[in-house]
Amino acid sequence: MRIFDPHIHMTSRTTADYRAMRAAGVTAVVEPAFWLGQPRTSPESFADYFDGLLGWEPFRASQYGISHHCTIALNPKEANDPRCVPVLELLPRYLVKDRVVAVGEIGFDSATPEEEHAFAVQLQLAVEHELPAMVHTPHRDKAGGTARSIAVIEESGIDPGMVVLDHLNEVTVRRAADAGCWMGFSIYPDTKMDPDRMVRILREYGTERMLVNSAADWGHSDPLLTRATGEAMLAAGFDADDVDRVLWRNPVEFYGQSGRLELDDAATAETTAEPGPPPGSYAGNSLLRGGG
Repeated sequence: MRIFDPHIHMTSRTTADYRAMRAAGVTAVVEPAFWLGQPRTSPESFADYFDGLLGWEPFRASQYGISHHCTIALNPKEANDPRCVPVLELLPRYLVKDRVVAVGEIGFDSATPEEEHAFAVQLQLAVEHELPAMVHTPHRDKAGGTARSIAVIEESGIDPGMVVLDHLNEVTVRRAADAGCWMGFSIYPDTKMDPDRMVRILREYGTERMLVNSAADWGHSDPLLTRATGEAMLAAGFDADDVDRVLWRNPVEFYGQSGRLELDDAATAETTAEPGPPPGSYAGNSLLRGGG
């Protein structure tokens, strides 16, 4: 089983997670820029964070045989903070970088006018940079927030095939399907989807334009739930090709629209054996350090 997790926040995870993911078959990930839990106080703190997504985190992932890409954006929650809004002016600097495969996460948190402004601006940046867009659907009033998201997407003129509506569920999947967008589902304990619910959706809607992610972050989450979903699909009668489509070929197709995926090694990697410690670790450190 080869797995591409299209939405996971590895900045919040440990090297033990990378090791376990690699042993489970995960050889590629996309890490979206998101809210870190503690409010940022200036655009400069975003710049440092974005630099980490483009430098340190891909280096760390590579030591465990995982290809790391990211998406860059001002996230919806912090779009409400006047101290953070100038980040919108920084984004073009980052959206031209290698391994930036989408603009995201963008969308709504509380569905404020400030969030809608940032959402619309960043959709235009996606169009200008010919990048896909990852849209965060809100956790409160998900149906209303998803409908409003689709309206903003339609107003932007972006090709819906370049957009994934993420954190969908049984209530919102039909709207996303009818809008022509890709459909993203987070398999996340307690608050989002679980493998069995995901299997039921796949039975009803099929495997086309479906992205399954763990969205693992600093909360109660599990970076191996993509693997658990693949196993649940097989147990429910889906075949190995169906699993490969959902867990590998679909994210490759969606993010491949950026022209920036680097998956040659990941696509052919042997995933049956757990990787050993990174070679050349210094003085007992658990992994090499970047930058000398």
